[in-house]
Amino acid sequence: MKTDSLRDMTKEELLQKRDELKEELFNLNMRKSLKELDNPLKLRTIRRDIAKIETILSEDRLSIRGIVDTHVSILGRSDRAESDSEEKKEEDK
Repeated sequence: MKTDSLRDMTKEELLQKRDELKEELFNLNMRKSLKELDNPLKLRTIRRDIAKIETILSEDRLSIRGIVDTHVSILGRSDRAESDSEEKKEEDK
């Protein structure tokens, strides 16, 4: 999973994805212990994806880089801020 696609997710989506990956990792480890694992490299991929998500959540917690808010547009401004700036422009006229 690409880091850019993870950074586009909201905090709730990241937490949900992390939980899903942890459950999948648990299931794969169980299959590994039973010698029924088809693709052992899948374990490494999932562990790394979990680490990427944990890093993004940690960056948000430490205010290094924020997580995308659901109300943020592509330009990085919230809908409310855009409407306020439009109102100011109209008042100035």
